[in-house]
Amino acid sequence: MNFTAKDVAALRERTGCGMMDCKKALTEADGDPEKAIEVLREKGLAKAAKKAGRIAAEGVAYAVVDPAKKVGVVIEVNAETDFVARNEQFKELVNTCAALVLEKNPATVEELMALDAGGKTVEALFQEKIMTIGENLKVRRFERMEGDLVSYVHAGGAIGVLVRFETDVADREGFAQYGKDIAMQVAAMNPTFVRRDEIPADTVAKEKEIVVAEIKNDPKMAQKPAQVIEKMVEGRLNKQFFATACLEDQPFVKGDKETVAQYTAATAKALGGSIRIDRFIRFEKGEGIEKKADDFAAEVASMIK
Repeated sequence: MNFTAKDVAALRERTGCGMMDCKKALTEADGDPEKAIEVLREKGLAKAAKKAGRIAAEGVAYAVVDPAKKVGVVIEVNAETDFVARNEQFKELVNTCAALVLEKNPATVEELMALDAGGKTVEALFQEKIMTIGENLKVRRFERMEGDLVSYVHAGGAIGVLVRFETDVADREGFAQYGKDIAMQVAAMNPTFVRRDEIPADTVAKEKEIVVAEIKNDPKMAQKPAQVIEKMVEGRLNKQFFATACLEDQPFVKGDKETVAQYTAATAKALGGSIRIDRFIRFEKGEGIEKKADDFAAEVASMIK
């Protein structure tokens, strides 16, 4: 072998191709990096690498549970356009990735991409699909949980939710409907915490400072007695902060006359057991990715100059 691991890494940096593809290309080119690039180009892999530089902010956020094994995953796989996200090949790719995370439990995206997917790595599979579909495709993130889980996918992949419960309810059908309701609540209302005791003390203190400042800056409120102001602060914190940030404090979206905590307690009583919401994960497709803003007027103008 007329090359080293550093040579493989350098070729990967230049081309954006996978490590194994770079190693094979260098082997075929007897260690010559320029010939190796030609090999990659001839195989179409360099073209796939060029697409990898394009922004992929569409795609799907997908969640799935294996009830028998009590394991679930929520995963985001991105594409460049919403049209491709509805492509059956893309959906199959997402399902393959989710199934591998469920079965193999990789710790990182890099570990997932190195797994075998029917005789080829996931990374090689992605490169093939990039060439076939013609867009940059990538696994952005995933999380895997074990336990009593419920999954929910909103609007065909706009949001994926996974919720874990602690429960001894025997009526699984009734619990499944409740679990779906809670997962839909998480999708719709986007809470940050399950319950108040999860919130850092400094976060609550900062919110309280903001509410106190709001009241003191109101001439009608500033002169009220301290104990009255304190009750007002507590009331506003409950309504403006806790009822938004905490899942259990949120008004239940399918009823709005009870909180999620009250709905949970009523359901547990009706089903003859106990239910506790333990944790949730919510992925929203493309959140935090800076999307390219298309200026069609400028594009047309540049074409006729």
